[in-house]
Amino acid sequence: MPHQGKILQDAIKNSGISITRIVEELGITRPTIYRKFKEETLDYGFVKQVGEIITHDFSHDFTSLQQAALPFVSVTPSVSVTSSVTQRPASLQVADNDPSKQLMALQAKYIALLEAYNELLLKVYSPK
Repeated sequence: MPHQGKILQDAIKNSGISITRIVEELGITRPTIYRKFKEETLDYGFVKQVGEIITHDFSHDFTSLQQAALPFVSVTPSVSVTSSVTQRPASLQVADNDPSKQLMALQAKYIALLEAYNELLLKVYSPK
């Protein structure tokens, strides 16, 4: 079964829309999108943006297991109350205990954050 990056690549190829147009609308570089094609799991927001550009609904392309891994690792905060007056937050626990999935999700978030940061730098420091 192809991974999410491959599914994304095939959908873009079938859309007939150029990679150049897609990266320009997303505000990323060509190497970044080619790295995305190699990723096994992708960030939901990124997939949704590409889907809007190429007018493609990816909800039919991913299996339910892949869709569950798409958005991000869900973190549920919990608070433990002691007998004293102060409350202290308990350590955050991740719903999925598979370290490789957690790492992939964090990597996808990190890359998305770097891309957003680069886009912000371009807006602020680009020649006017």
